[in-house]
Amino acid sequence: MITQNTIQQILSRIDIVEIVGSFVKLKKRGTNYLGLCPFHNEKTPSFTVSPAKEIYKCFGCGRSGNSIGFLMEHEKYSYVEALRWLAAKYNVEIEETETSPEVKQQQLVADSLYIINQYAQKYFTDALMNSEEGRSIALSYLKERGFREEVIKKFQLGYNPDTRDGFTKAALAAQYKLDLLQKSGLVNVRDDNAYDNYRGRIIFPIHNQSGKVLGFGARIIKNNDKAPKYINTPENEIYVKSKLLYGAYFARQAIDKADECLLVEGYTDVVSLHQAGIENVVASGGTSLTPDQLRLIKKYTNNLTIIYDGDSAGIKAALRGLDLALEESLNVKLVLIPDKEDPDSYVNKVGAAAFTRFVAENKKDFILFQLGIALQDAGNDSNRKAQVVNQVAETISKINKAEDFTRQQDYIKQCSELLKIEESGLHALVNKFIREKVSREEGRSFREQQENEKAGTEPMDNLPGDEVTALFNRDEMHEQAMVRSLLEFGLKEWKPGITIAEHVFGEIEENQLDELIDNKELVRILKTYKAWYDAGIEPTAKNFLYHEDLAMSSLVVRIMDFNYEISPNWSEHFEGHIPTRDELYLEEVFSTLNYLKLRKIKRLIDENQRDLERSTTPEDQMVLVQTHHHLKRLEIELTKKLGTVIFR
Repeated sequence: MITQNTIQQILSRIDIVEIVGSFVKLKKRGTNYLGLCPFHNEKTPSFTVSPAKEIYKCFGCGRSGNSIGFLMEHEKYSYVEALRWLAAKYNVEIEETETSPEVKQQQLVADSLYIINQYAQKYFTDALMNSEEGRSIALSYLKERGFREEVIKKFQLGYNPDTRDGFTKAALAAQYKLDLLQKSGLVNVRDDNAYDNYRGRIIFPIHNQSGKVLGFGARIIKNNDKAPKYINTPENEIYVKSKLLYGAYFARQAIDKADECLLVEGYTDVVSLHQAGIENVVASGGTSLTPDQLRLIKKYTNNLTIIYDGDSAGIKAALRGLDLALEESLNVKLVLIPDKEDPDSYVNKVGAAAFTRFVAENKKDFILFQLGIALQDAGNDSNRKAQVVNQVAETISKINKAEDFTRQQDYIKQCSELLKIEESGLHALVNKFIREKVSREEGRSFREQQENEKAGTEPMDNLPGDEVTALFNRDEMHEQAMVRSLLEFGLKEWKPGITIAEHVFGEIEENQLDELIDNKELVRILKTYKAWYDAGIEPTAKNFLYHEDLAMSSLVVRIMDFNYEISPNWSEHFEGHIPTRDELYLEEVFSTLNYLKLRKIKRLIDENQRDLERSTTPEDQMVLVQTHHHLKRLEIELTKKLGTVIFR
C-alpha cells in the first residue's frame, strides 16, 4: 500500500485547474474556471472548476468531484492508479508500506515486465515504420487492409522482422534478462538457443487503463497452415487475459460519452472502427466474456452492444457467457453483420455513417434473440421445447437485482407469449431458479428463506425508491450547512484564543452528535474531524476531499458545492461592497449551530407532549407542563436569535 506520507506529499502539490486542464480546455470566469463538460456532449460550457474549493461540477449532467475523483471518472482509474498518476506528474517518489518478500518480488517482476514491454513496443513500431522490411511487407499489408498511418500510430502497431533472433539480440544487448524476456512471451528458448516468438508478424500492443503495455497480440502475415493466425502474450504477473479488453484505453472516454460500449471480436475490428470515427468499441479477443471483463465495461456504461459475424460461429460466440452480463445488470443487445462480413470489412465496405445506422436499426434483445434461436433449433420436439423453457427461465433469473425488477417482469411476459405458455408458470419457474441460486450461494435452505420472509426482514436495497428517499431527513441541508461551515472555517477564530472548532465541539459534545444530526455519514465526518483536531492534525476541507474513504470524500464534495458563489456580474448592478461568506462566517456558524439546537428543542417538545397525553397522575402532569413551558421559552429565545442573522 502507498504510505500516508506519500499521499500527503501528493495532495500538497495537487492543482485541480492544472490536472483538469490537462484534459479540458478551461477559461477563467470570476474566481472559477469554465469549460465544456468531458462527461457529456454540450455546446454551451457548464463544467465549472473551483481552485479555492478544489472541486469540479458540471451543471449539465451533475458530475462532481475532486482531482482524484476526476481522474477516476475521466480516465477510469482506481484510487491507487490515480495516486500513482499524480505521483508521476509531480515527481513524488512513492513509498509503500512494508510488504512480504514474496509480494515485493512479484511487484519487482511486474515493474520489469512493464519496462520490457515498453522497450518491445518501441522496437516493433520502429521496425514497422522505419525498416525496409517493415515498410515493404508489414506497412504495405496494413495499408492494403485500409489502415491509415495516423490510426497505426495511435494504436502503436508494430512489426517483428522475419529473422530468427533480431529482437532477442537487441533486448539482451540492452541488458534485459533472458528469464524475464521469456516470461513476457517475447522470446522463446529451445535447446539453449533463444529466438523471437513473434517473428514475421504484425504486432498489436495491448494497453491497460493508464496506457501501459501489458502484452501483445501478434498476427501472421504470410500464409502458413501450420502456424496459428494469432499468438498472444502468455499469462504472467501483469497480463491476465480474462481481465482485459483490447482497445479499452482508447475507447474509455467515447464509451462514457455515448453511454454505450460496442464489443467486437478482433483487434482489426477495433482499429477499423476507430479509423471510421466509431471510438466506443473494444474487443474480447474471441473468447467468452468473463465477469472481470463485464465489470470493466460496467465501469464505463450499463449498455453493451455486441457486434459479431452473422454466421453460426459468430452467433454462438456472441451468446457465450452473456448470462453473466445480466447478473452485472448490463443491458445487452446483439447486432449480427450480414453477408459473411465482419465489422472490419463491413465498415470499410459501407462507410461509417451506414455502419452506425445499421447497428442502430438492427439491435436485437439478447434474451429474446437467444430464445428465438433455441426455439428454431427445437422445432416440434416437445422435450427440447421443455429444455428451452428451463433455459430461458434460468437466464431471466439472472436479472435479480431490485432495480431490475420491472425489466425482469417484462421479459417474463414477452417470453411466455413467444413460448405460448402461461405467464404465471414461467414466473414460478424463474423464482425457482432464483431460490436455488440463493440457497447454493448462501448455504441456506428454502425453509430458512421463508422464515426470514415471515419475520418481515427486508434489506434496504429492495425498498422502492420513494421509501428509500423518505428515509432521508428533510432537514439534511441544514445539517450539511453546519458541517460545511466547520470544514471551511473550523480553524478560524471564534473569539481570541478559541477556534470555531473548539466552539462547535464545546456547544455540541461528541456523544450528542447522534441525537442532533440524523445523517450518520455527516456524524462520521464530524467525529473524524474531532479525532484529527484532538490529535493535532489539521482537519482541513482538503484532507476530507481526498480522504481514502471514497464514500466520505464524495459526501464532502457534495457539501462543498457551488451553491454559494457570488456572480462576478453583481458588481455591475449593485453599488458598494458585497460581503462574502469568508466575512460572514461567524454568523453562519452561529446560525447553523442554533438551528440544530432549535430542532432538538422542537423534538423534545413533541416528545414531552406525547408523555403528557399518556400521563395519568396530577404530579406527573404538573412536571410535564413545567417542562413544556421551559422548552417553549428556550425555543422562543433561539428563534429570536436566529431572526437577527441571515440564515442559510
